[in-house]
Amino acid sequence: MKAMEKLVEQMRGNPKDVRFRDLCKVCDYYFGKPRQKGSHRIYRTPWQGDPRINIQDDNGKAKAYQVRQVLQAVEKLGG
Repeated sequence: MKAMEKLVEQMRGNPKDVRFRDLCKVCDYYFGKPRQKGSHRIYRTPWQGDPRINIQDDNGKAKAYQVRQVLQAVEKLGG
């Protein structure tokens, strides 16, 4: 749990410099297993609409706008 909180704090501090692997760990922890279509990992959320969790790898890095969407979803869950 502490490791996830630490990763989330690092993501909040600098959403442009997040490894895709770390973003996947956070999403797996909070939202469960993804379904994957091509290069996109899509996570199910307990609500309808935004923020949606749809992430993709960009040469080992996560895209900053997708990191911000994940952070919004984690906050909405109360994490």
